[in-house]
Amino acid sequence: MVDFSIIAVFFVGLLGGVHCIGMCGSIVGVFSAQIAGSEPRVGGKEINRAFSPESGRAMFFGGRWPFHLSYNSGRLASYMVAGALAGAFGQAGLFWRDTVPVQHLLFALSSVMLIALGLYLAGVWGMVRHIEQMGAVLWRYIQPLTKRLLPANTIPRALLFGMVWGWLPCGLVYSVLITALASGNPQNGALIMLAFGMGTLPNLLMIGLFWEKAKRYIQSPFARISAGLLVSGFGLYGLVKVGFVFYRYGWAESCHIAA
Repeated sequence: MVDFSIIAVFFVGLLGGVHCIGMCGSIVGVFSAQIAGSEPRVGGKEINRAFSPESGRAMFFGGRWPFHLSYNSGRLASYMVAGALAGAFGQAGLFWRDTVPVQHLLFALSSVMLIALGLYLAGVWGMVRHIEQMGAVLWRYIQPLTKRLLPANTIPRALLFGMVWGWLPCGLVYSVLITALASGNPQNGALIMLAFGMGTLPNLLMIGLFWEKAKRYIQSPFARISAGLLVSGFGLYGLVKVGFVFYRYGWAESCHIAA
């Protein structure tokens, strides 16, 4: 089921823009303001700050792209580390595979989380917010590091800033981490989180470079409901796949069927 998981989590990241703008929009806004508020530097040299929201050419050559790409590269690196750790825990859980179909149960749990996440994106159910609050304990110890990295006006500082913000409590991330856990090994866990991060990349780049236009589009009721239904659809499909395995092979035999 790893191939399905990679495809699913990519689209979850892509469709999760309605969540990203609420969770990370202000963060990216602060980051953009820091870039605009001081002369950004690449390789120790000041770069041109000329920037016009109406001009795509100015936006690309005006200097913000390298910093947003570095910030997001750091964020994706943190996602991959988290995914590898989750996959390692999942691999440890396979010691019980002879008696319990661990991977299938974890995959079912990740599918349930996707359904809950889809309902949250559609504005129907807010359970995901409670999951995010659970991660706030760790975040209290990590957040102070961000103050030391601002202004993120060099490529290395932008990269480190993104790596720190990659640990921000996020229901979207936690939902996908359960899928990484179900993958059963560190490599697949890291790959799943990379696929998810790549899915979020267009949204966060758009938020960073086209904030007002992105906000109006992504927060529209149509976008929220459509994204929520599609994400929930991935979860339902995952549950059907797991249910079929249990139906066809039974509880005992499914322990020996790869997820």
